[in-house]
Amino acid sequence: MEFQRAKVLNKLPPYLFVEIDKAKRKARQEGKDLIDLGIGDPQTPTPQHIIEALYEAAKDPANHKYALDAGMPQLRQEIAEWFKKWFNIRLDPDNEILPTIGSKEAIAHLPFAYLNKGDINLVPDPCYPPYRNATILAGGRPYLMPLLAENNFLPDLKKIPAPVLKKSKIIYFNYPNNPTAAVASKAFYKDAVKFARKHKLIVASDLAYSQMCYDGYKAPSMLEIPGAKEVVIEFHSLSKTYNMTGWRIGWACGNKDIISALAKIKSNIDSGIFGAIQIAGISALKTRNSFNDEMNNMYQERRDVLIQGLKKLGWPDVRAPKATFYVWTKIPFGKSSVEVANILLQKAGIVVTPGIGFGCYGEGFIRFALTQKKERIEEALKRLSFL
Repeated sequence: MEFQRAKVLNKLPPYLFVEIDKAKRKARQEGKDLIDLGIGDPQTPTPQHIIEALYEAAKDPANHKYALDAGMPQLRQEIAEWFKKWFNIRLDPDNEILPTIGSKEAIAHLPFAYLNKGDINLVPDPCYPPYRNATILAGGRPYLMPLLAENNFLPDLKKIPAPVLKKSKIIYFNYPNNPTAAVASKAFYKDAVKFARKHKLIVASDLAYSQMCYDGYKAPSMLEIPGAKEVVIEFHSLSKTYNMTGWRIGWACGNKDIISALAKIKSNIDSGIFGAIQIAGISALKTRNSFNDEMNNMYQERRDVLIQGLKKLGWPDVRAPKATFYVWTKIPFGKSSVEVANILLQKAGIVVTPGIGFGCYGEGFIRFALTQKKERIEEALKRLSFL
């Protein structure tokens, strides 16, 4: 029996990482030795003290019940202390912080709290797909803000037409950026907050890569900007910082009314984060600062190996990112990003992410993820030399 799917599903492109995973499985079945520089999933294990915290908490029957939708008070307090330590910003644990099942679900649920049919969200392109796809699923329309190399992959807010702004509800920012690895200054954030207040826009700031910084750079929070709490909701995640991608824990913070609206959506969709994982999250937030330094030194070394290797191979305009664990680079051949990704997979056993998967302005680029050991990146460069 065939059932007719909702028409909105026809508006969604295939989810990029699912398609990549299918191609990887097929290649492995064919016996290929793959070097996976595609999806941003850290291969370094979760720190042992976090695992032990989960283990002990999972044995406690008190954590086997439904979790509180708002998250444990202890977790919200720990998030507030973490935020004060890193950004020198005070957050009210009771109404300015909402623990979430990873940052992705919170980002994807936000449009449902504010969009009516036909409303517009301002979405960067290229971008993390949920910004665009969640807008469509919620009945809205994404208006694409091009992220161009000549503008350091920052959107030109002055080019957004006035009629579009009148119908717009949410504007998305993501710095340090996925996929381009670009960063934004406090000066840019100051202008963005001013722009949002003028046009009555909610600012959705995705700061999942705040701790992955190099060469002395420190990523700012948009909430550091005066007046930001009037318009900003910011999304954070433990996934990349503490090697916890599969654990699914993060949070939203900022404007209390926006937090409340998101919480209302979530309370009608999910039943909160497993209590033992929340306790593990508390342990993660207490992790010594030196762990972040160790991880960043590791990724910086991998970055430098890849960048230097690509330059030696003659790849043009390869830039060393100041943050994230991605290298976003122009394609040195006259082929599409999907064609190049397929060539690298089939001929070299290297998995990369084609830029078109992040949006039309991503065409002409591919993304490498620095998730493999230095030795495997060196092996990938050897394989690339024969192409």
